[in-house]
Parts: sequence; C-alpha cells; structure tokens
Amino acid sequence: KCSGTPADCVKFGKHYLLKGRKIDLVVSGINHGSNASIAVLYSGTMSAAIEAAMEGIPAIGFSLCDYAHDADFSHCHDFVIKIAQQVLIHGLPKGLTLNVNFPAKSAEVPKGIKVGKQANAVFRESFAERKDPYGQPYYWMDGELENYDLNNNTDLDALEENYVSIVPVKYDLTDYEELELMKK
Repeated sequence: KCSGTPADCVKFGKHYLLKGRKIDLVVSGINHGSNASIAVLYSGTMSAAIEAAMEGIPAIGFSLCDYAHDADFSHCHDFVIKIAQQVLIHGLPKGLTLNVNFPAKSAEVPKGIKVGKQANAVFRESFAERKDPYGQPYYWMDGELENYDLNNNTDLDALEENYVSIVPVKYDLTDYEELELMKK
C-alpha cells in the first residue's frame, strides 16, 4: 500500500521495494473509466505506466470504459494475459507504453484487438451548482466528449466497434514540426 499517486507507487517500487532488481513489466489498472483519447493526459493509471516507461521498464495501462462501481471486468481477463505475454516476449521500445482500453461488458464479447492512434477529441465540461445537506454550495462537473476524428483508426473508433483498443504512447509531447518552425 502506498498513499502517493500511481506514479509514486512505481517510483517507490523501483527505488525502494525492488531496489537493484530488474522489473520485467509494470501493469497499471484495470481502472474504472476510459483512458482513451484526451483522457490519457488526466489518467493516474496511465501516469503509472508512463513513469515506468520513463524508468526504462516495459509497462501497460489497462482501463475499462465503465464507471459503475459494480462494473463487470470478466471479459478483460484473457486480453490482459495475451497482451502482457506479448510484451514480455517481444518487449517495448524504451520510453513507450501501451494504453489499453476495454469496451464496457455487453451481451457481445469484444471482437478482438485493434491497434490505432489516440483520437483527436476534447471533453466539453459543464458545471452544476448544488447544495450539500448544510446548504453549502458545491459543484458537479459533467460534460460530453467531442470527437473530431471519426472513422480514422482511433481508439474511440475501436471501442465504438466493440474492440479492445491499444495505443502506443510516448511521454515526449514535443511538437517537432512547430519546434522547427519556431526556430526559423
């Protein structure tokens, strides 16, 4: 147990609990809720996987696109094993991690796995002011995802079609095209 962030857990494990030992794989999740598209930037699950990648450790972040407290994860098991085994056998390039998202459980089993890119989408928030039992205000955030990248081999497309989505993720967010333009 670690009271820190998910990334802190990886740091603590590598530099204290397993100090000096080789770590074969870090598996983060499976968490409730999608980490597809822009959500990867807000995700504690993915921050742990990315921290491992920064440390040179192969890592996978797993997420289920279901926020319910009683979500059914049973359809994920075989895919987790298969994906983890492939990473253990083939490895991952240094600095790369996998962002894996599972569709919510439905009557139809997932059709398979699709590897694609992160969708260009944003979450448009809305806020509702509410009152707690003592009459004090608090704010409830809600919103909708706006996907600007339909039918373009994205993680959101795969999930919509009932596939497990895999996006290879790097932590370098530099826009190299803009960097070259700015140098001029």
